[in-house]
This record gives sequence, C-alpha cells and structure tokens, in this order.
Amino acid sequence: MKSKIHLIGAILSTLCIGSFFTSSILSELFGSTEFIATVKHLIVLPGLLILVPAIAITGFTGVILSKDRKGLLVANKKKRMPFIGANGILILIPAAIFLNQLAASGSFGMKFYIVQGLELVAGASNLFLMGMNIRDGLKMKGKL
Repeated sequence: MKSKIHLIGAILSTLCIGSFFTSSILSELFGSTEFIATVKHLIVLPGLLILVPAIAITGFTGVILSKDRKGLLVANKKKRMPFIGANGILILIPAAIFLNQLAASGSFGMKFYIVQGLELVAGASNLFLMGMNIRDGLKMKGKL
C-alpha cells in the first residue's frame, strides 16, 4: 500500500510540475497578458495546494520505503531529493507566488521575466531529477 501511495504522489507531483512548466511556456508564447495572469493564478491556487501535499507524501513514503533498502538506486534517489526539495522550497514556490502577484498587477517587466526564467530553469531541473527518480524506482520494482 505504501508503495502505491508513493507512486501516486510521485506521478501527481511530476504531472503538476510538468503542467506548470508547460502552461507557463505556452501562455508566454501564445497568450495575452490576461491569460498569463490566469495561468499564474491557477499555478498558485489550486496548483500549489495539490503539489505541496503530493511532494510531502512522496518524500514521506519514500523515506519509509527506503528505510530497509540498500543499493545504488536507493542511494541515488536519496541524493537527488535534497536538490528537488531545495528547488521547490527556495525557488519554485516563492517564484510562483511572486509571479502571480506581478501578473495580477499587470507588471510584466524585466523583473517578471527574470524570475520567470529562473522558475523555468528550476522547474526543468526538478522535472529531470524527478524523472530520474521515477526511472530508478521502476528499475527497483523490476518494471524497467
């Protein structure tokens, strides 16, 4: 049961970050400022209300599941987690909130685009690291 909860949390977290990343890029490329503001608002609410618990559940169940496991795959997953967490807490969440505030006030200047760029780099990094963790988890289960 714990492994199913872990898998659901990991997939949900990855889908959230992937959809935030994709919707940000698409809205910037093809959307109006009103659409960009809507996307930024939806990323914060309900997006973060879904993402944060999903990541917490994934991390918590991952710690429990890895308690008695050894090996390179487990070690690699554990090494990635601090980077994923730090990116989320220090960059992605504050950037999402800040960009939402700027977009809501119609402030699409240099500050907005610098923070947007930082958020996209951090988001891509997390997607890559989370994808590697999912891959290693599937290998551990014998699914790859």
